[in-house]
Amino acid sequence: MNALHQSPDTAPVATQTKVLQLQGISKWFGDNHVLKDVSLDVMNGEVVCLLGPSGCGKSTLLRCINWLEQPNAGSVFLNGQRMGAHKGGLKMNDADLAQMRSRIGMVFQHFALWPHLTVLQNIMQAPLHVLKRDAGEVRQEALALLARVGLAEKAEMFPARLSGGQKQRVGIARALAMKPDILLFDEPTSALDPMLVGEVLEVIRDLAGEGATMVIVTHEMEFARQVASRVVFMDAGVVVESGAPAQFFGAPQTQRAQQFLARFHGGTPAAR
Repeated sequence: MNALHQSPDTAPVATQTKVLQLQGISKWFGDNHVLKDVSLDVMNGEVVCLLGPSGCGKSTLLRCINWLEQPNAGSVFLNGQRMGAHKGGLKMNDADLAQMRSRIGMVFQHFALWPHLTVLQNIMQAPLHVLKRDAGEVRQEALALLARVGLAEKAEMFPARLSGGQKQRVGIARALAMKPDILLFDEPTSALDPMLVGEVLEVIRDLAGEGATMVIVTHEMEFARQVASRVVFMDAGVVVESGAPAQFFGAPQTQRAQQFLARFHGGTPAAR
């Protein structure tokens, strides 16, 4: 059943501080029921880390948030506005959807930079072509963002000349250039050499300290313990447990969470 005809047109309990609402999100790929009635709220300034075994639906949930994957059932609200549909249930056209999606910053696992553009051009593309902003202002902001992630000297380089960690920091700067309401990170360090993980996590820690609203899919347990406002543990397409990091890591309430954490030693995954 299509999500656009399943849920009400307005969020029932919208508040000024609720940035994201997921209501009953379900997703199938053929016979594979990947997400099963997932509901989740994310408040302004909150850092939610999504944890769980590989294949449990974490990355699919992120892609449903920004409508890269359309849920089969359920609704997504961004600051009270329904993703993918206007009031009355009328489906958004591509232009309206692109505008709404521009308010959600996405940092991908494998960088997704345009190889034929310089680092600076990669960051400037979306503000110029989606938001139709002034090129001079966008350029200055892009340079400031590169300095913010420690890459000011790489502005005119092409992605092929960067390390994996540098590419991922460019990806973060590119997401920030749109001044999004919320940032989504899909396992931002899983494609990196272990020696490069720290430089990316440090940028994300700084964003958390500045009050950015973020949802982060990660296998870095110690990082999640340190940076998360809330940990959400998923397994087999459902939210099994949700709570403060100290509670989740110190005294998990469910057997599935206990078994998951038992695979990790000192915050380092025993197996990916």
